[in-house]
Amino acid sequence: MLSHRQIWTAIDKLAEKNELSTSGLARRAGLDPTTFNRSKRIAADGRQRWPSTESVAKILEATGTTAHDFIDLIGGRARRSRAEASLRQVPLLGLAQAGAGGFFDDGGFPAGQGWEQIDYPGPRGDGAYALEVTGDSMLPLYRDGDVIIVSPGATCRKADRVVVKTRDGEVMAKVLQRKTSKLVELGSLNPEHPDRRLDLADIEWMARIIWASQ
Repeated sequence: MLSHRQIWTAIDKLAEKNELSTSGLARRAGLDPTTFNRSKRIAADGRQRWPSTESVAKILEATGTTAHDFIDLIGGRARRSRAEASLRQVPLLGLAQAGAGGFFDDGGFPAGQGWEQIDYPGPRGDGAYALEVTGDSMLPLYRDGDVIIVSPGATCRKADRVVVKTRDGEVMAKVLQRKTSKLVELGSLNPEHPDRRLDLADIEWMARIIWASQ
């Protein structure tokens, strides 16, 4: 909800941005020079007085300011800046590269060189990383170019989407259907690709997909 103070502060900022006083801003818009005076912002009986939508529209037109820019002056930019500040960077690698050696440690956490960085709006400290999808093996759920975020520290449960790396270097994204002390059964995201059944001893690591940039 917009406050009385926010609106008037935005008008003051608009005047300052255009190197004008509030009286000069009013004159440029063809308004009475006293329209935005501080003395007119509170009525004699203490009631808050708001600028009219017409007067605001005129100063926006006179200064070539868009409604979006005016909202930024009200506080939208600050809110976006806080949202941007909440982003974190995580390592990024192409899914096709992930099978090569040197990119992961024994626990499936990112290691070595060759990683890029990508912004991700998630919690810090969970060891998450990003993989960029290539090809059509994960259609229709994930398309070529989509980015999936993987958390090697998250618990993998039945029906979770997971990334699995075998000891032979194969990397695949599947749905965890069943896991026992000896076997892992994986469902394919793409019906044109087969499901897989792997010995647990043949799996180097398995990590849960926690987010996707779809």
